[in-house]
Amino acid sequence: MKHNDSSDISLEVAASTFAALGSEQRLAVLRCLVRAGADGLSIGELGKRTGVTGSTLTHHMKILAQAGLVTQQKQGRSIICAAVAYDAVRDLSAFLLKECCADELQTCKDHDHD
Repeated sequence: MKHNDSSDISLEVAASTFAALGSEQRLAVLRCLVRAGADGLSIGELGKRTGVTGSTLTHHMKILAQAGLVTQQKQGRSIICAAVAYDAVRDLSAFLLKECCADELQTCKDHDHD
């Protein structure tokens, strides 16, 4: 799910991606992977850091991967998980803020998003 411009995101794509983030545990997993950077974390280390383990972590990773937000790659005997959709997350924020204050009569000075 790579977008160059937030206007590329349809309402359906945004809703689907936000739905994938609609769980406290999934959001915690994604935030942990974002903190880890491009190298990612082993599934075991991810579980330790988030407190989400076993089949629950597998389930959440599957949903995040289907949304295009994370990847899982086998390295030897480990599975390495990484956040990959930094642009997509940025685009989701832009999608929400794109029309901020559009219906107000005056410029939205208190909500400068640039």
